[in-house]
Amino acid sequence: MTRTLGVGIVGCGNISQSYLTQAPRFRGIEIRACADLNEDAARARADEFGVRAETVDGLLASDDIDIILNLTIPSAHYAVSRQALEAGKHVYSEKPFVLDVAQGQELARFAESKGLRVGSAPDTYLGGSHQFARHLIDQGVVGNIVGGTCHVMSHGMEHWHPNPDFFFKPGGGPILDMGPYYVTNLVQLIGPVKRVAAISSTPAPERTITSQPRNGEKITVETPTTIQAVLEFANGAVVTLGASWDVWKNGHAPMELYGANGTLLVPDPNFFSGDVSHSERNGDFVTGPTGWDHPFGIANRDLPDGRKVADYRTAGLADMAMAIVEGRVARCGLDVALHVIDVLTSILRSGETGQFVTLETTCDRPEALGPDAARALLHDAG
Repeated sequence: MTRTLGVGIVGCGNISQSYLTQAPRFRGIEIRACADLNEDAARARADEFGVRAETVDGLLASDDIDIILNLTIPSAHYAVSRQALEAGKHVYSEKPFVLDVAQGQELARFAESKGLRVGSAPDTYLGGSHQFARHLIDQGVVGNIVGGTCHVMSHGMEHWHPNPDFFFKPGGGPILDMGPYYVTNLVQLIGPVKRVAAISSTPAPERTITSQPRNGEKITVETPTTIQAVLEFANGAVVTLGASWDVWKNGHAPMELYGANGTLLVPDPNFFSGDVSHSERNGDFVTGPTGWDHPFGIANRDLPDGRKVADYRTAGLADMAMAIVEGRVARCGLDVALHVIDVLTSILRSGETGQFVTLETTCDRPEALGPDAARALLHDAG
C-alpha cells in the first residue's frame, strides 16, 4: 500500500483552489490543512474544501504535515520555502520557486543538509500531449532537434485577475510568470540550455486594472513586458522565444520544433493537453496523439468559454511524494527547476545588458512520464 504524505498549503489565493480540487485524484498525498497571512482567506478555503485552517506557524509545527505546498506570491517563495525546510518539511512550490540562481542554490544546499526535497511547478509538461511529443522525439521520428520557435503572447492579466499587481513587479512579467511553462517543456524535450541572448522592453510603464473589484486602479510596471530571446541548447539546437503582454492578437503557434527529419508542432505548455502534429521531411502534418492512451490527456475541466481541457495540476507534487517514498529523482525536482530559473533570469539579464549570458547550471532531462507511469499516480485512471 502506498504511503500517504500529508500536505499543508501556505497561500490561499486563486491557485490554491486548483490544487485542492485536483489533489484527491492522486495517490500518495493528502492536503490536510491550509494557512495564509490573511487568516480569513485560510478559513474560507478550509471550509470550502473540508481541510483545517492553521496559522503559518501552526502549520509548520504540525506533525501530520510532511510537505509544504508553497502558493504564496513569487517574491515570498524563497522565504517561505526556507522557513518550511527549517521546520523539517519537504517543499513543493509554485513557479518561479526562487527569483535568482543564488537563492535556488542556497535552498538546494540547505535541503540536502536536512535530507529534504524541494520541487517546483510547472507540471503541465507531464500532460498527455507533451509526453507524446517527448515520445516522438525519443523515438527519433523527427530526428535530432536543431531549432524551433516559441511564442507566449497576450495583453496581460489586469483584465481578469482580481489582484494583478504582482504580475508586473519583479518576479512577474511574461518571462518569470509564463516562461517556466515553455522553458521547462523545452528542457524536457531537448535538454539543458547553454547560453541565451535577449532584447527586452516595457512599452506601457503603467497598467489600468479593468477587472473587479479594483476596476480603474493603476499599476506601475516594474519588469519588462516584451522580450525576444534566443536560446542555444547543449545539443546545438537554437530556439527563439517571444514573450509579451503587449499583444492584443497573434497567429503564432505556441511551440514549433524543427528536427533533422521533420517538424513537430507542440500545443500550449500552459495546458496538459492539445493537438500534437508532426511531419516527416516534406510529408503532410499528421495530427495526434492517436492511440496514445495517456490519462493526463483526458479533458476533465470546463473553461469559462465552453472549452474542455485536461487539468491534472498536482501531478508534479504527487510524483515528488512518490519519489520521496521510493527514493528516486522527482520529475519536477530542484535541479530542473533551478536550471529553468537560470535560463529565465539570464534572459532578463541579457535584456538589460545586451550581452550573451552563459548559463551557470545544467540538468538532466527529467524522466519521461508515459501512460503507465501516469496511471500509477492516480487513484482511478479510468
